[in-house]
Amino acid sequence: MFRVIKNILQRAEEWKVIKKNPASDIRKPKESYKDVEVYDEKDVAVLFEALEKEPIHWRLLFTFAITTGLRRGEIIGLEWKHIDLENGTIEVKQSITMRINGETIINEPKTKKSKRKISLPDALTDQLKEYYLHARKMRLQMGDKWNGGNHFFVFCNPDGKPFHPSTPYLHFRRFLKNNGLRYIRFHALRHTSASLLISQGVHAKIISERLGHASITTTMNIYGHALQTADKEAANKFNNIIPMKNKNA
Repeated sequence: MFRVIKNILQRAEEWKVIKKNPASDIRKPKESYKDVEVYDEKDVAVLFEALEKEPIHWRLLFTFAITTGLRRGEIIGLEWKHIDLENGTIEVKQSITMRINGETIINEPKTKKSKRKISLPDALTDQLKEYYLHARKMRLQMGDKWNGGNHFFVFCNPDGKPFHPSTPYLHFRRFLKNNGLRYIRFHALRHTSASLLISQGVHAKIISERLGHASITTTMNIYGHALQTADKEAANKFNNIIPMKNKNA
């Protein structure tokens, strides 16, 4: 908000609408990062067990969120042409953020880093192959009622139109309530993805690239505590190598 306002006022000064940008001497507010609430490995195991009872598109959408760390708009903006089922990769090239007058707005990712190619777990790739056949069958059955146009979204309404951005969140909330699971926001699945990778010792640089962060600094700031914990656990592994000093010596 600070950057936007400052840039607007700077342009107004350049256009002689105002004499001086009143925000030019104001320091940028310090960014603060709150601890994020996530699921641990046990929570995720219970979640996946409950997902077995869900329709295939919801089961895979939530699995996608956990295993890829994609943003909500990136998930619902994903098309089959962006998925390489042979090599198990996806390319993030667009995002859906809102609708105007009922029409979907498809935007390019907000930063260069947001445009990215990431790998999928083999287990998810196998499920996507099955789901792709299911999706094609559903599209054929819709016939003239198909409203997807030139787009073939991976996760969408039965008529091919993309989900409204609030749809995944609302269904996820109902899913958690119906299964008696601890509530976290849908966006927290993205944080859960990062936390699980950190606990497995994956380098912060790799995690940053998967999440599409503008820089690794953003990743370090958001997940600093988890990274420090993982680093301590990594350091303690040397206890099995370094000879312990005899206290009685």
